[in-house]
Amino acid sequence: MKRWASPKPVASQLGMDVLQQKLTGAQLPGFKAFGVKFSRMEITSFQLPSMRISFIPNVGLTVSIDQVTIKVHGAWELDLSTKSDCSGDFDLTVFGMSLSVDLSLGSDESGSPTVLPFGCNTYIGGVDVHVSAFIDWLITVFDIDSEIAREIKNKICPAVYDAAVKYLYPVLQNLPAAARLNKVVGFDYSLTGPPAETSDNLYVNVKGEIFGLLRRFTPPFSPRPMYLPDDQNLMIYIALSDYLFNSAWFAYQSAGKLVFNVTNEMIPKLNTLYFSFLIPQLEKLYPHMPMKLKITSPSAPSVNLNPGNVRLAPVLEIQAYALLPNASLAPLFLLKLTTEVFAEVSLHSNRIVGSVKCNRVQIELEHSDVGPFSVTLMAFTLNTIISTTVLPKVNEILSKGYPLPSLQDVQLKNLVLKQYKCSCYSLRKWAATCEMH
Repeated sequence: MKRWASPKPVASQLGMDVLQQKLTGAQLPGFKAFGVKFSRMEITSFQLPSMRISFIPNVGLTVSIDQVTIKVHGAWELDLSTKSDCSGDFDLTVFGMSLSVDLSLGSDESGSPTVLPFGCNTYIGGVDVHVSAFIDWLITVFDIDSEIAREIKNKICPAVYDAAVKYLYPVLQNLPAAARLNKVVGFDYSLTGPPAETSDNLYVNVKGEIFGLLRRFTPPFSPRPMYLPDDQNLMIYIALSDYLFNSAWFAYQSAGKLVFNVTNEMIPKLNTLYFSFLIPQLEKLYPHMPMKLKITSPSAPSVNLNPGNVRLAPVLEIQAYALLPNASLAPLFLLKLTTEVFAEVSLHSNRIVGSVKCNRVQIELEHSDVGPFSVTLMAFTLNTIISTTVLPKVNEILSKGYPLPSLQDVQLKNLVLKQYKCSCYSLRKWAATCEMH
């Protein structure tokens, strides 16, 4: 869930920058006044001193612009019955213009945002026209500049509607519906419905699900309702529930990627001789042979976000093998491990990153191919392996993080992470920390 609180000046500045970039060079429809055709009209300058954004509850938002100055260059031609060449260029400046546009916000079937202008009002303070001296008298006598002002006023709203479709719609759709995170999983943050507006806030609900790229399975759990704090002082709030993290575990589990192989290349003493003091019969059956430990998770771990910590209670299985001289594997024993894992979640360069640590692992012997043995001493050995080998590998993956959804060319800085009782994380961004590139 994302909430845009009462718009701050930086949001208006970003919108102004986009409009100035996109509307400069835009074409305006031609018109005729008092026998003079005006055509090939192109906006050469679009200056926006100020912009205001306000929400329309349950509809969308209103963009209001005051004291706009537009400069246009075009061509003129006298509409004469003769074939004489009476034409030239002209420059005009529209000043003191105000513009108010109402936009309806929604979403399409793919979960991408949509925008549709449904209301527009304009006011023009005046128009200054410069043409060749040949028809300068015509401008003065017939008061063509007033006619031009009326024509420009009539053309502005259709031009704004066209610009909204051509430029504003693609800008909003730059918030992708999904992104590839690595070779295994992707991140789906498509809209789950149209944005909801109040007089002070804009709420945007996104899916926030990690999914498998090769084959996508629907998680056997649903996201819980989330609620954002009533604080109105900040520009943007983003809430993330445990659904995001649980979907990530489920995606890796479904893809068969929650598997860690520990070999003697990683731990030089990982061989039957090393384990012979724990399992005396092991060295007799497989004398001084290298071993391999295959660590799997029979079910995806469940993440619970509680005030003060992120808790997991994974169940792991360790299948031990002896590596025979012919490179085949001889099964030795199967262990069941249970523990509590606590995660720390933080933010770094617009990405959610994390690290984990765990309590002491509890071990049970599920099956043995080398006869019965006690797992009391083995618990210490496996705890050492997990802390020195397995956890660093997991933390290496988590350190790469998951990207936060954001608009193109907007960089988030100075993010603050807070945890609430609604079992969600909320990311706070100060308005002044958004930058456009």
